[in-house]
Amino acid sequence: MTEGFSRREAALLCGGGVLATGLVPGASAQPTKPLLRRAIPHGGGETLPVVGVGTSEVFDLAAGDRVAPTAVVQALVAGGGSLIDTAPSYGEAETVVGDVVAATGLRPRVFIATKLEYYRPGQEGAEAQRCLQRLKTEKLDLLQLHNVRDPRQSLAGLNALKARGLCRYTGITTTFQNSYAAAEAIITREKPDFLEIDYAIDNREVEDRVLPAAALAGTAVLVALPFGRGRLFRTALGKKLPDWTAEFDCASWGQFFLKFILGHPAVTAVIPGTSKAQHMIDNLGAGHGRLPDAKQRERMIQFVETL
Repeated sequence: MTEGFSRREAALLCGGGVLATGLVPGASAQPTKPLLRRAIPHGGGETLPVVGVGTSEVFDLAAGDRVAPTAVVQALVAGGGSLIDTAPSYGEAETVVGDVVAATGLRPRVFIATKLEYYRPGQEGAEAQRCLQRLKTEKLDLLQLHNVRDPRQSLAGLNALKARGLCRYTGITTTFQNSYAAAEAIITREKPDFLEIDYAIDNREVEDRVLPAAALAGTAVLVALPFGRGRLFRTALGKKLPDWTAEFDCASWGQFFLKFILGHPAVTAVIPGTSKAQHMIDNLGAGHGRLPDAKQRERMIQFVETL
């Protein structure tokens, strides 16, 4: 079951059917307040909207197939978002992002994050230049080392690219639990600008050490796979949202899962992937209204464990 199918079915069957607007029941056609933003700790006052979009798989499209990703990016920006996360290993995703941003003229309004896959010493610049070419931009907002594994990994080469002006921020990523210790070690020693990591209401291991390390280092945190690769929508299939989710302005299962993550103070933004504009709009709804406090988050965990 794909994320899109399971999410659509969950919305129809769970009483969370607000995918067309992303607004809480009774709200006006447009949100009355702007999308929540959080500070980039090393950003000198710069803030980032708390909901972005990931492009793994969903933007891996053939040449000329740009209608759906264009609609997603336009919905992101129209809703107050800006962050687009991609990587060379996501098939054609970088090229798709570059084509869409160039065709729509939205480059000044988006925050593009991509990754180095090999980061061999002395060759980082050439790899980054290929990213720039595919993304049709002269400078990246964020450049990350993808799926770090070595706790001794140096960020010297990456930081040199930042000094050269090829990117504004640097970071590391991992979505593998056996690399969490390596990520923690790198964060503690190198204090990168950003960490991208997997985190979900049923995948909370990063809360123990990695997120506290990021908070201590002043490292912004981007959360990948917040729906557990679609697993959470399959779990919620046929279930109604509990009435008490109105306490934190939650109107759909997607917002439930995203608001749980955004309720953690160390998290800067979530980057769920989607190929559908209506899902992008619903995701943006998680960045409006109240977020769950610690007690409410515990209640959310307990509820999901009963599903």
